[in-house]
Amino acid sequence: MSGRRVVSFPSSVELGPVLAHLVACRAAKAISSHGRFSLGLSGGSLVSMLSKELPALPQLDCSKWVVGFCDERLVSFDDPESTYGLYKNQLFSKVNIPDSGVLAINPSLPVEECAEDYTRKLKETFPQEDIPMFDMLLLGMGPDGHTCSLFPGHPLLEETEKIVAPISDSPKPPPQRVTMTLPVVNSARCVVFVSTGGSKATVLKQVLEGGEGPVLPAALVVPTHGELLWLIDDPAAASLTLQVERPGPGAKL
Repeated sequence: MSGRRVVSFPSSVELGPVLAHLVACRAAKAISSHGRFSLGLSGGSLVSMLSKELPALPQLDCSKWVVGFCDERLVSFDDPESTYGLYKNQLFSKVNIPDSGVLAINPSLPVEECAEDYTRKLKETFPQEDIPMFDMLLLGMGPDGHTCSLFPGHPLLEETEKIVAPISDSPKPPPQRVTMTLPVVNSARCVVFVSTGGSKATVLKQVLEGGEGPVLPAALVVPTHGELLWLIDDPAAASLTLQVERPGPGAKL
């Protein structure tokens, strides 16, 4: 797989600042190239990591950022399960991303209409592109190998027409969600997975090195023209036999 980099850090403590610097550098590059930086966010441990590390960067200017969500749970914004709500409270309140630059779902709509509404927002934000091309997507991976709200064995893995799809039977609660589909994920200029902790070691080996059984959703993320980076820590990398990069202290990607 050309273009894939697997980079391991001693722990998430060392990983976090490198991720923040990578985001800021790609933002500056995108703004210089085409006037804005489009970023897709995921929930989980990424929320606290980014909320700690991005505001700590000196002179970070997010005024030309456009931020969307790789998936979202269909709950109210004040629900602790809301990815938007978590970022709003922990990150957006600390940086100068304009309100107009945050693409959030409308959680008051039924799940099918919510997906259609979010699709419309993406199409308005990326009017020149049949499939939105984000500058960077930040993804996590569940212990079952799912990413976004694309779960093993689910029909949505085969979706090729929709850019945002509803899901009403998520095996992980809450059951109703909307998610970017694989065509959008694989159109991004840069996809960064962040996966840490020893509990991810077995599934990470299967995703990165293959093995018995069907291909897991995270392994289906293969950007068509973009970069793919896996940022992991040593506990998550414990079972890998492939060569991984191990940058020294203070290194930048």
